[in-house]
Amino acid sequence: MTTTTSADGTKLAYTRAGSGPALVLVDGAMCYRGSSPNDALAKELAAHFTVYTYDRRGRGESGDTGPYAVEREVEDVATLVKEAGGEAFLFGISSGAALALEAARSLPVPKLAVYEPPFIVDATRPRVPADYVTRLDQALREGKRGKAVKMFMTEGVGLSGATVAIMRIMPFWAKLKRVAHTIPYDTALVIGHQAGEPLPAAWPEVTVPALAIDGGRSPDWMRNGVASLAKVLPSAEYRTLPDQTHIVKAPALAPVLTEFFLA
Repeated sequence: MTTTTSADGTKLAYTRAGSGPALVLVDGAMCYRGSSPNDALAKELAAHFTVYTYDRRGRGESGDTGPYAVEREVEDVATLVKEAGGEAFLFGISSGAALALEAARSLPVPKLAVYEPPFIVDATRPRVPADYVTRLDQALREGKRGKAVKMFMTEGVGLSGATVAIMRIMPFWAKLKRVAHTIPYDTALVIGHQAGEPLPAAWPEVTVPALAIDGGRSPDWMRNGVASLAKVLPSAEYRTLPDQTHIVKAPALAPVLTEFFLA
């Protein structure tokens, strides 16, 4: 395990693989090295890039320092970019895409790619309830981690109760509960864009070439959010991967990222 230290003293664990231009991959909610779609993606990309995957604070082998703020996670990304030589391409998936967008406001990122940030921009799915954050925080304060994960999956992600009921009897549910305390971190990154309203031009500083990607089999609400993001970013293109869902397959995504970053 390789570690570095973020600006507030938090230990960050990371893995470096491959050779070529530096590329930092940012996980979505509750994912970390060894339990992330970015693990397989890093292997696909290592032939063309020096790929950095890391455990976001509060997960895996990284530490955590309170109180949480989005700015601390941006500092974490900045620390990885510094480890990568001071400049790096950046890719984020799901709520990690929202973090990548925040980081690209100020960091030396020549190009940015994101996959399906969970923005709700219209009425194709219900908006996240107004009291969601309050109830989520209460569940975690009471030590009800399973309840917090269920709330996130149903009210945050939009999965059906039946789907989540099946998930609760699967072995990976215990892993999700172990990192349930980090759900509010991801919520803070996306909640401002989950009210069913059109996206504002919220990232005017992100002027680097950007690629907003979705899956052709993903829900309409998620695809609409990605298309909207591509329109409001100053220099972005929109790409759909046929037959892919939110759980995107690395062999389908890696060639698109390679083409974009190396073009």
